[in-house]
Amino acid sequence: MAKDHKIRIRDEILRWFDVNRRDLPWRGEVSPYAVWISEIMLQQTRVQAVIPYYRRWMERFPDLGTLAAAPEEDLLKCWEGMGYYSRARNIHKTARILAKDYGGEFPADHHALLRLPGIGSYTAGAVMSIAFHEDYPAVDGNVERVFARLFDIAVPAGEKNARSFIRRTAEAMIPPGEAGRFNQALMDLGATICVPRNPACPECPVGMFCESLRAGTVDRRPVPAVKKPAERIGVTVGVLFRKSRIFIQKRPAMGLLPNLWEFPGGKISEGESPEEALEREFQEELELGVRIVEKIALIRHSYTTFRVSLHAFLCTPLDEAREPVLHAAGEARWVTPDELDHYPFPAANRKLIGILRGTKALVSPAPAS
Repeated sequence: MAKDHKIRIRDEILRWFDVNRRDLPWRGEVSPYAVWISEIMLQQTRVQAVIPYYRRWMERFPDLGTLAAAPEEDLLKCWEGMGYYSRARNIHKTARILAKDYGGEFPADHHALLRLPGIGSYTAGAVMSIAFHEDYPAVDGNVERVFARLFDIAVPAGEKNARSFIRRTAEAMIPPGEAGRFNQALMDLGATICVPRNPACPECPVGMFCESLRAGTVDRRPVPAVKKPAERIGVTVGVLFRKSRIFIQKRPAMGLLPNLWEFPGGKISEGESPEEALEREFQEELELGVRIVEKIALIRHSYTTFRVSLHAFLCTPLDEAREPVLHAAGEARWVTPDELDHYPFPAANRKLIGILRGTKALVSPAPAS
């Protein structure tokens, strides 16, 4: 595609954006902090889902100083429900680095931003272009999809050559001094018109330039990357009651879902029933014998690379005087049902709490006779 065509594409997209730009809370008072938080939240999460989280976050952590000084558990609780908790931890690490080494300010330096935890090429480009008005591209999944269709790219957009082409092309199309406007225009076009399924091609401002529309390949662009089949895992957990309180434990600081709270339990081994696995897990992790009162729910939840079937049971200790001995957790507490809302839990556990609130299961069962 000739250079003048790319300039015409750019100009048409900008004209469309000036009329159709989305009214989003982080586009009001543009600051490096607001751009950074919103862009991290938007990674693999829909805009409408992010908005309430963003507003709640900015009320709780209105600036870098407040964020840097907050305990990690406060951040995880505010982030709860979005998943990808490593992003919240990287936000915390970055805030503390900026507070310590940069006077609590974002550096207007692309290379410096890339050295901060959790900030990659896209986020650095968004901060530099939107907050600092520097001419950097910001290529996210929306932009990749728009370019894969505009230029009928016949390989997955994540492949090295395709990714390089998209980035170079996006950079070359930036109008000097208006990278932020152009980057947001591309994002909005991909999010509202050039959507993954059933794109609104008749409404597209650059449909006349779209090579995949001309070739009839829109529904096959971008070419999907080959994905490994998700691993299926069976898990069992126990809501353990003692004297109207519930036992919860904190996951280790390293490994999967670090530092989140959970109900004790674990994977179901081959040949085990969920009940047998639960009794074994309580013995191995806590040196506790339990009486299973009833099954509460079977919860199915999907993570990035695996699918969990979680069997949840209401249970009581066989010996109420015996204290748990922690072998797999760093910390544990006996809490009231209402206090469960004060702790950050993984998504499947949070679903379980929601189910508990809709049943009589949060009423302490009678102890074993």
